[in-house]
Amino acid sequence: MPDVNIGQMATVALRNRSGKLADNILNHNATFHVLNKKGNVKPVDGGRDIVEELEYAENSTAQWYSGEEVLDTSAQTTFDAATYDWKQLAGTIVMTGLEEIKNSGKERIINLLDAKLKNLEKSLMNIASTAVYADGTGSSGKELGGMQLIIDDDPTAAGTVGGINQVTYTWWRNQYSAAAATSSSTVQGRMNTMWLRCIRGTDKPDLITADDDMYNYYLESLQSLQRVAGAEMADAGFEAVKYKNADFVYDDQCPNKHMYFINSDYIYLRPHAKRQFVALPERKSTNQDAITIPVVWAGNMTCSNRERQGVIIAS
Repeated sequence: MPDVNIGQMATVALRNRSGKLADNILNHNATFHVLNKKGNVKPVDGGRDIVEELEYAENSTAQWYSGEEVLDTSAQTTFDAATYDWKQLAGTIVMTGLEEIKNSGKERIINLLDAKLKNLEKSLMNIASTAVYADGTGSSGKELGGMQLIIDDDPTAAGTVGGINQVTYTWWRNQYSAAAATSSSTVQGRMNTMWLRCIRGTDKPDLITADDDMYNYYLESLQSLQRVAGAEMADAGFEAVKYKNADFVYDDQCPNKHMYFINSDYIYLRPHAKRQFVALPERKSTNQDAITIPVVWAGNMTCSNRERQGVIIAS
């Protein structure tokens, strides 16, 4: 008989690793990294939907007045909520009986388990990085709702985000610059226009992500002495330069010929408090010599202000 319980060891190892696994996945992508750093990875305890409170109008009773002039006391409706569906992600580690007897020594099992954990971690990283730009329709609607949903290529077209119709409610539309010929000589002009559209007072984008074409257009538009690196993002392992005060990052998962202007103050990753890449109890097969241990995540990306987000598209 083996001198260790492989199922128990695997489950304990996975549970002990869950915090590190979540951090590694979040820090594998520039957008998740920024959200994590700003404290915008906010777990949710449960509920039928993920609810994101939002402010969509000013209080119209604010006014200048003189002396005994009557103040406006009319009731105001300035808040609403966007609702997002739960999306689920899982991966599994399978340990067969044959693997157990071949690796029956404790150190051998630990080595095998570690290799399987690292493989699963890489797989989850890649799926999560791709999902940052998903539109929520992938895998028959089971995929995360990422940038292509929140920052729509054409927010004037029919579409619902967070349960709110973007055609009916114009304040729920992101900024966009439709597909147009773009080069190193025109990219900064388009960026400057988009930057101004996304600004309101001190509210402004703090992260810009782009595919290789758009990233290179911007690099080529700069003189070498103007290429100021985003030191903090570079230290985190991302290829980054600065545009105004925002980090400009190349992301190989970004859709072709797209550049996103992200104000991370209003974008969140909302995992379930008990489903943040955690290991569930092992499953023992009734008709196979194997055990399976699922690692699961549940949640979604949410937004509370689409108007401060933008996208530029090149043709």
